[in-house]
Amino acid sequence: ARPFPKENRMPQHAMPPTRGAGLGFRRELIEPLKAGVPDTISFFELAPENWAGLGGRSARDLRHFTERHLFVCHGLSLSLGGIAPLDESLLRRTRSFMAEHGMTLYTEHLSWCADDSHLYDLLPIPLSEKAVKWTVDRIRQAQDILGMRIGIENASYYIAPPGAEMSETEFISAIVRDADCLLHLDVNNIYVNSCNFGFDAGEFMDALPLERTCYVHVAGHYVEPDGLLIDTHGAEVIDPVWSLLAAAYRRIGGNVPTCLERDFNIPDLAALTAEVEHIARLQAAAPAAAAARRAA
Repeated sequence: ARPFPKENRMPQHAMPPTRGAGLGFRRELIEPLKAGVPDTISFFELAPENWAGLGGRSARDLRHFTERHLFVCHGLSLSLGGIAPLDESLLRRTRSFMAEHGMTLYTEHLSWCADDSHLYDLLPIPLSEKAVKWTVDRIRQAQDILGMRIGIENASYYIAPPGAEMSETEFISAIVRDADCLLHLDVNNIYVNSCNFGFDAGEFMDALPLERTCYVHVAGHYVEPDGLLIDTHGAEVIDPVWSLLAAAYRRIGGNVPTCLERDFNIPDLAALTAEVEHIARLQAAAPAAAAARRAA
């Protein structure tokens, strides 16, 4: 793997590392958050596509929070596995936006979502050696433009591309290794895919390059009448997903920043804060669990 060149790295402006439990930054929550950000929320996540370049009240509201709290960028439309040229303009805007607001972590989905135009869905990449090389080259290009290693997120999907030459975990591991990038672990996506395609979620997670984990997502999902799970981020996190998150912390420790995603059916801030507090409790329990295993 080609090492990420130091000379390309974005200045970090002595920002503290992102850690703890965070929440997606939604416009619906701005006014309640202005009244007071709960102590348990250590950072916020936003999509740069939705905020970069905005003026007026939106820009003022964002500045109000980025001056006081840590933020993480999670991209939605880079289409790392797509065949259309990589959106270098978006990457340059994102780099400037992150520097302006002191953001030091960027992640994206390991998927494709655009051809002649954006498709507004995250589609799976064929599990082939050719696709590994193609995607690695695009991640390297993105990292060079952004001036930082990025985290790639294991995505949910609803159709498996034909002609697989390797398992999904082998595919992800090869990309992380060859691109010299990081892993963004989404435990709800693993759970959703495991139910829809009939594999063991814990075994899948254990086969990922967890030592490269830089960021974690947890969320709720919707169950269709026929049993199909849809990754909506529109419901409370369920117990099997919490258990998978706890298992992840036993492997990676509790210091990896973890964000609660809630994009639809957004409840009040108190309800969201309760779920963020659950994340924080699981993070705090992780070192004790690791110590107990060593003592045994």
